[in-house]
Formats: sequence, structure tokens, C-alpha cells
Amino acid sequence: MTVQLDGHSLTLEALEAIARGAPVEIAARARARVARAREFVDAQFAGGEAIYGVTTGFGRLANISVDPAQAVELQLNLVRSHAAGTGEPLAIPLVRAAGALRANSLSAGHSGVKPETLETIVALLNRGVTPVVPCQGSVGASGDLAPLAHMTLVLIGEGEAFFDGQRLPGAVALERAGLRPIELGAKEGLALINGTQLMTGIAGLGVLRAERLAAAADVIGALSLEAYLGSERVFDRRINDLRPHPGQERVAGNLRALLAGSQIVQSHAECERVQDPYSFRCIPVVHGAVRDSTAHVRRVTEIETNSVTDNPLVFPEDGEFLSGGNFHGEPVALAIDFLKFTIAELASIGERRLYLLLNAEDRGLPLFLTRRLGLQSGLMLVQYTAAALVNDNKGLAWPSSVDSIPTSAGQEDHVSMGMTSANNLPRVLDNVEGALACELIGACAATDFRRPLRSGAGTQAAYALVREHIAPWTEDRSPAPDIAVARELIASCRLTDAAEAAIGRRLTT
Repeated sequence: MTVQLDGHSLTLEALEAIARGAPVEIAARARARVARAREFVDAQFAGGEAIYGVTTGFGRLANISVDPAQAVELQLNLVRSHAAGTGEPLAIPLVRAAGALRANSLSAGHSGVKPETLETIVALLNRGVTPVVPCQGSVGASGDLAPLAHMTLVLIGEGEAFFDGQRLPGAVALERAGLRPIELGAKEGLALINGTQLMTGIAGLGVLRAERLAAAADVIGALSLEAYLGSERVFDRRINDLRPHPGQERVAGNLRALLAGSQIVQSHAECERVQDPYSFRCIPVVHGAVRDSTAHVRRVTEIETNSVTDNPLVFPEDGEFLSGGNFHGEPVALAIDFLKFTIAELASIGERRLYLLLNAEDRGLPLFLTRRLGLQSGLMLVQYTAAALVNDNKGLAWPSSVDSIPTSAGQEDHVSMGMTSANNLPRVLDNVEGALACELIGACAATDFRRPLRSGAGTQAAYALVREHIAPWTEDRSPAPDIAVARELIASCRLTDAAEAAIGRRLTT
């Protein structure tokens, strides 16, 4: 399905579709706004107005006038000099998301680019030309200057791009895709590189992935609690209604539905144990807090997705250029940092549940879930792996936005460092996925010791899916392939889908 961009209504789900390859087009009303703004820029430029970044230098050089005859050279020099990135190229879906966000922002009609320039950005997306963008170099102050400059280089036939599975010079990629380089006009270079689209694209895709991991964590947590012979009473509505956070209420309801009809749970209903360890007893509280925090990040990211973040901004209806600070990445930087340590909690609590499952002789489970202890190590090292991933997240989740290093000779004296946070977000999500996969393997192995008792409605479906792809642990083998399969079941949402189909309830909000 083609996604229409109008500058105001792009959703995170549509952004993800574009990142995965969906085509895009500019809405007719947006084209009209872009054309009107460009006419205003051309008129002001022709009238000799002093305009930041059009007839002046940039940053600390804003007070230095530039001959209008050199306007095109000024924009070219800006793009070339700001393409100062380093490090590995960002993944293609992340760059496509940034390109879609850049096009959407320009479509609002307050940036002053030529309509042909906007259409060329769209053409790159639709024909599969993806600029090579180094992952490092942005401090998130005047937006993502260096990454967006690398993206813009391809528009003018320079830099590098991925096309048809190859890394090519930008000019060659354009030619093979049947496209021509654009010629930058007054203000266009500044409009194309001044914004928060790289960090916002990573944040938007990260939010969706975090929401899916939260749903998977509920399924896996339910499997673990059931196999541990944990109490389901903590999911009672009466308890959770007294602390009415939306996420806590949702998670408690999810766990009630997943465990409904569980013979395993019923088998110890009259036991003498009063309470379980926190990692089981507090699933609604912790998982719920993760959901509520992720919902906040979604709200911030959705606003930024449909924002105009370059400078100066064009208001043709008022006959004005206005300089401001919309390019500063602080809203997104803080949100990404929040999401990093928020989602890391799912790995932290999941690893604790796995640890308890492997050390639950008081609950009738053999140490490390092996019947031949000593001769076999069982799942001992699976918990090591989960612990390593949790430890890795402790460093990655450190908030980059608490730091600021002045740039541009002090003109940009406070910066967000949002791109540093954004670069770490996918790795944090990877670690959470890996830790949950380890817990899933342990939960299913522990469940094997509870048979022939049947699991709950949702946990039985999840367990059955896992056992279709991962054999029971009867002899020692390398767990690495099992972890990879478990990760795929989580990442593809097949695990969550199976549980949802069984209980007739959406686990995500």
C-alpha cells in the first residue's frame, strides 16, 4: 500500500511500512503548500532580503553576509562540509525511515524547498536508492546535521548509496535508478540537513519493537510463573484496581487470560506458600510500568514525526522568515534515553525469572532443568547468556542526553546528543529480545516437568508453538541454535500471535 505524506498525519505504523519498502507519495494539498512556500523564498531572495542561511553563513558565521550570486555555492558548501560522519553505515530501514520523515516534514510547507526536490526524495524511496549514512557524527543540536548531509549528498549526485544490493557512488546509483541529481537552490541545503529525522526514525521504529517485546514478555512471564508453580492471585483485579496505572491493569488482564484454565496453576492452589519472589509477584507492576513508559515515548515520537524541525522557517501567509530552535533534538533525545532503560527492565526481570527456574528444587524442578545433573549441565549457560545481555544493557542504557559539548564556536552551546542514544537503542532492543528468548527456553523446559498437566489457554498455545520448533531438553546440546529460533519466534510476533489467537485478546495496547 502506498503511504501518502502530508506533513501532519504520518503514523509510526506507516513509517515502519516505508522502512520495510512501502512506496510513498506526496498529497496534493501538501504539494500546493510546498509550491507556495518556495514562491515566497524566491521572492524574498530576489528582493535582496537578509535571510539566515540564504544570504548569510551558518552557526557562528550567521552574521557574515554572502553575495546572493553565490547562493547555490553556499548551499553546496554547506552540504559537503557537513557530511563529516564516521563509523558503520546505518541499516537501510533506519535510513529509509529518516528519508520518509524528511519528506513528511518538508511536505508541511514551511521549509521552502522546491517541489522537484521533495519529489526526488520520494523517488529515491520508491526506487530503492538508500544513501550510505555513517552512524556517528551528530550531536543532535541543529538536528542530525552530519547524517542528513550524507543523505543529501546523494540527491546532488555525490556521496554513496545502496542500490540493488550494491554500494555505489551516489551518481551511479541515481543513474541506474533512472534519476537525475538535483540542483540546490537558495535555502535548500539548509532545509535538507537541519532536522531531527535520523534520531526520530530510529525512535519510531524502536517504539514499535518495544511494544511487541512487552507483549512477548507477558506471554513468557506467564509461562515462567506457571512452570514455577507461582501464584496467580497477584493478577486479581481487586489488587490491581487499587493502583490504577493503565499498563498494570492491562498486564494483569493479559496474565489472567493467558493462564485461564491452567491445570498446572490449579494443582497447587491449596499449597502453603504465601508469596513468590518479586520477579513473579510483581509482573503486572514492572511490565505495566514498561508499557506506560513506552506509551509516553510513543506520544513524543508521534508528535516529532509530524513536526517541522529546520531553521529558518517559512510562513508565506504571514510574509515572514522566522528563526527558532525547533531543530534541537532534546525532546527525542530524552525520549530515547527513557525508552532504553525502560525496555531494558524486561530483560532484567526476565533473567531473574530464568535464574529462579533453574534453581527451583523447592518447587519440584531439578537444578538447571536436567535429569542427569553432574553428567549434564542442562540450561546452566542459557542463564549466563541472559545475564551477559542484561549487563550489556546497563552500559548502553546510560542516558547520553545528560551530556552536552558546545559546538560551532559556542553558538551551539547546548546539544542533545540524541543520535548517540539512538545508535544504542537497537542494540538494547536486541539484548532484550535475546534475554527473553533465553527465558522462553527455560520456561518451556520447566513446563516439560509439569506434564501431563495442561497449561493455560494462552500458555499452552505458546508452549506448543515453541515445541514445534525447539525440541525438549533431554540431552546436552548447544543451546545457541535454540536461542536463535526462540528469538525469531519473538521478533516475528509468532509467539504473541499464537497466544492471542488462543485467548481471543490482544496483548498489545
